[in-house]
Amino acid sequence: MAIDDVVTLAGDLIRIDTTNAGNFGGPGTERPAAEYVAGRLTEAGYAVTYLESGARGRGNVIARLPGSDPGRGALLVHGHLDVVPADPADWSVHPFSGEVRDGYLWGRGAIDMKGPLAMSLAVAMQFKRDGTVPQRDLIFAFLADEEAGGFAGARWLVDHRPELFDGATEAISEVGGFSVTLAPDVRAYLVETAEKGVMWLRLKVRGTGGHGSMLHTDNAVAKLAAAITRLDRHRFPLVLTDPVRDFLTGVAELTGVPFDADDPEAAVARLGHLSRMIGATLRDTANVTVFEAGGKANVVPAVARATVDGRMLPGREAAFEAELAEVLGPEVEREWDTLPPVRTTFDGALVDAMAAAVGAEDPGARLLPYLLPAATDAKSFDRLGIRHFGFTPLRLPPELDFTALFHGVDERVPVQALEFGTRVLHRFLRTC
Repeated sequence: MAIDDVVTLAGDLIRIDTTNAGNFGGPGTERPAAEYVAGRLTEAGYAVTYLESGARGRGNVIARLPGSDPGRGALLVHGHLDVVPADPADWSVHPFSGEVRDGYLWGRGAIDMKGPLAMSLAVAMQFKRDGTVPQRDLIFAFLADEEAGGFAGARWLVDHRPELFDGATEAISEVGGFSVTLAPDVRAYLVETAEKGVMWLRLKVRGTGGHGSMLHTDNAVAKLAAAITRLDRHRFPLVLTDPVRDFLTGVAELTGVPFDADDPEAAVARLGHLSRMIGATLRDTANVTVFEAGGKANVVPAVARATVDGRMLPGREAAFEAELAEVLGPEVEREWDTLPPVRTTFDGALVDAMAAAVGAEDPGARLLPYLLPAATDAKSFDRLGIRHFGFTPLRLPPELDFTALFHGVDERVPVQALEFGTRVLHRFLRTC
């Protein structure tokens, strides 16, 4: 059965290096992985659309499985083929080995997101082989460039080939459906219903260049460093959004520990490993990720540059931009690319189907909505009016710091979690 092959499929995908270095407008690395997926789907009997989006090598694969009720909106099941860079010198195993060790599948993309892609690929293949007809059309999409904002992937497809997604009203993808253990034998599965917006800022400060041995009072590096330091020390206002409130309320109900809405940070602090991710959903953030200036020890450069990764809560776009300008000051020139926040409500037949599918494999578990501090291709599909949920189910061991593995060293996923998730996804997609 294809479902039993999920670990093999995931390992094969991990061994295809699809590192996305963020070269906007440049060629991509996704083609070999896209061709692998297209081949497996074609072998299973799908009519596959393969196309490259925005630049050479940006491979994407789309396949549709008709449902029994053409009057219902289609469900888009999507994920990305690209991964962030990984330095083999830092890892316990080679990041593109796809090695199985100690009950885990290791490698870049194991969770973000070649493991989850293998789950949906396995289910798609199984449906075709079994002659399964789902209740609604399913559109399986394996996409390029998500790790650089999807501008040469999902965004390009939405803008240039929207007919590929005709009829889609809802979608599932990363980052959600994973379990968190809140107390002994008390598990919740987090479903992403909202995500922060993105502002990738390119900062520049000009000064007076010259010989490093002279007196200097207009040093571009010093001025930009001071502005970045102000930003690093700045704390944006705490905002308790509806999905975060609902999540913390649900945690309180499951654990019996009251949640004080006037002090959400205290509730977040009790979440252990999860506190880092949920804490980032209480306020906007802005972190410097690149600093560039100079090239020689005895030359004061005339220009210094930095890149800042800004993330803002839904409804905070204008306020975030104004606050950044005030903190950085007038000497700092700013350019940016943005992706908007997205959100939906945690209700409806699709959510009920998620709960039923998870409950069949993990009786007594509860689903909780949450706000993702990062970004996904949901931002692109939102432009088509498609309602989005993060739901790639994984049952995880309590001791695993799952969120630290995203873009981290030694990324890995429990083999049993992949197998569990594939069973849940098979049940969910058949009945949703």
